[in-house]
Amino acid sequence: MLSRVVKKTSMCNLDNGDMLREMTVKIGLERIDMQEGVMVEALLDSRATGLVMSLEFARKQEFKLKRIKNPIYIRNMDRTFNKERPIENMVQVNIYYQGHRERTEIDIIGGQK
Repeated sequence: MLSRVVKKTSMCNLDNGDMLREMTVKIGLERIDMQEGVMVEALLDSRATGLVMSLEFARKQEFKLKRIKNPIYIRNMDRTFNKERPIENMVQVNIYYQGHRERTEIDIIGGQK
C-alpha cells in the first residue's frame, strides 16, 4: 500500500459556531513525465475548492511546470485580491492513496514577484 491515514486531527470553534476540521494524510505524488514518485503529507480541507502546491516544493521535487493560459487571481476571505502573484502554472500528477490512483492537475502557488 502506498499510503495510510495519519492519526492526527485538530478541531477548533470559530466565532460563528462552525467547526474547523483539518486532517493530514500521506499520499504518493507521481511525476508523470518521469514516472517517479514522492511520498508527502497532505492537508485535507473540506472547504477548499482545488488542489495547490507551493512553487518551492514543485521545483525541489522536479515537477514539470506547465503554464496555464489565463492566470488565476486569488481572493482573500474578505473578497479583496491577494497581494501575491496570480496562479500562472500547474503540474500534472498521479495521486496515490490506499491503492487508488487518480491523474489530476495541481495549481502552483507562490514564487518571486
